[in-house]
Amino acid sequence: MSFYGVELKSRLLLGTARYPSPKILGEAIQASGAEVVTVSLRREAGPERAGQSFWSMVRSLGVRVLPNTAGCHTVKEAVTTAHMARELFETPWIKLEVIRDEDTLQPDVFGLVEAAQVLAEEGFEIFPYTTEDLAVADRLVEAGCRVLMPWGAPIGSARGLNNVYGLKALRAHFPDIPLVVDAGVGVPSHAAAAMELGYDAVLLNTAVAEAGDPAAMARAFALAIEGGRLAFNAQPMEPRDMAVPSTPTIGRAALGD
Repeated sequence: MSFYGVELKSRLLLGTARYPSPKILGEAIQASGAEVVTVSLRREAGPERAGQSFWSMVRSLGVRVLPNTAGCHTVKEAVTTAHMARELFETPWIKLEVIRDEDTLQPDVFGLVEAAQVLAEEGFEIFPYTTEDLAVADRLVEAGCRVLMPWGAPIGSARGLNNVYGLKALRAHFPDIPLVVDAGVGVPSHAAAAMELGYDAVLLNTAVAEAGDPAAMARAFALAIEGGRLAFNAQPMEPRDMAVPSTPTIGRAALGD
């Protein structure tokens, strides 16, 4: 799997928010095998992260940081936050979020496309948090995005894949663009289902951070994602309307009257 020319072995991207402690976060990252973790410039810079100790822990794990613009509601806010993140983390990668609705945290797709155009022209490599809308996805690709991150369901809802048809259509429409299901994944079976659709990766946070045992849940997700990808590559059988016996009828014993 490759994002902007960077080869990765793990198809699980992990968020770093809402964990009980940096120690538990570190254990979860290690258990997941994730090579990319997302961080919010606003959230992680706060005093609850205990300053440099948090960053030292993340860096010690050898993972790539994907900063995001979480909490931004305008184009200007998102672009400014992206500039600050690039300077702080010394990476052109940015997970671009422009939120419109407070209840669902649904992206403002108009603002998202506008911000993507601005940042792409400035050399950013953008991971846009978007919906499964094909027209919006087309606009994002035209703007310069080489990865798309459609939601499965609202952030933190644990509802799984709300629109399987839309996600399948997106995969079919963009066969050569890396697609990552981002948000709404609650249990490992949700992640496996996304991978069985042919998606390249899954990004999640709350489902691991708020589990009773985050490290164990992170490992469970890693295994589910691996299983889902293997199943997709194995070309699973198509659903049928009628039963098909697995045991042949030829050679069945014929009993007389």
